[in-house]
Amino acid sequence: MSRDAAPRRPLIAALTGAGISTDSGIPDYRGPNGLWRREPGAEKLVTYQYYVADPEIRRRSWLLRQEAETLTAEPNAGHRALVELERAGVPLRVLTQNVDGLHQRAGLPDRKVFELHGTAQEVDCLDCAARTPMAEALARVAAGEPDPACLACGGVLKPATVMFGELLDTELLAKAESVAQASQLFLAIGSTLQVYPVAGLVRLAAEAGARLVIVNAEETPYDHLAEEVIREPISTALPALVGRVLAGEFG
Repeated sequence: MSRDAAPRRPLIAALTGAGISTDSGIPDYRGPNGLWRREPGAEKLVTYQYYVADPEIRRRSWLLRQEAETLTAEPNAGHRALVELERAGVPLRVLTQNVDGLHQRAGLPDRKVFELHGTAQEVDCLDCAARTPMAEALARVAAGEPDPACLACGGVLKPATVMFGELLDTELLAKAESVAQASQLFLAIGSTLQVYPVAGLVRLAAEAGARLVIVNAEETPYDHLAEEVIREPISTALPALVGRVLAGEFG
């Protein structure tokens, strides 16, 4: 490096969960008003073995997705705060448990967002592996197909998300682990940190020496490792935290 070259800025990793999107109208899963509490049987609708085996589960799943806000939701101040961080030239990688695509819709480049649980914007055929837009499948449901099949081969269509009982993409997870271990500041935002292996990224980062800040409404199993725990609403807390980062408070 030449004498005049600017020093490299430290890598920041942001692990985001459902809590960052609740202000966009997308409910979380485990919170007081979360999906699991409002719909006691909803977990079966996103469990692979039930989804594949039972047409009635698939019909209920498609109806629930018709009512979901995932395709129409807009990014909120929390999403935009991370975009501000990236546009300020801070090396940033977002490791998200969310499937709503709101980080990219807010303006983050695809290459900087690791969608560890897949995407709800598309569907996969379980037979021929064709991937098509979710909007097309939902249009067919609205037109009277309760369980739309693949137009190419007639196979079962499934959202391109990681359901319970499915394994994460091992290559993507390995990349996320490398990011966690290389980060100097690790932000855990809007996640209960109870779903593994993604929740384990927090410990990886902490053990590698990253400074850890947790922003979540409820306690998490990793609060004791954090330098700071913030319980305020994410749409106000995250812009304030980003302001502190840009002011140099975290190095």
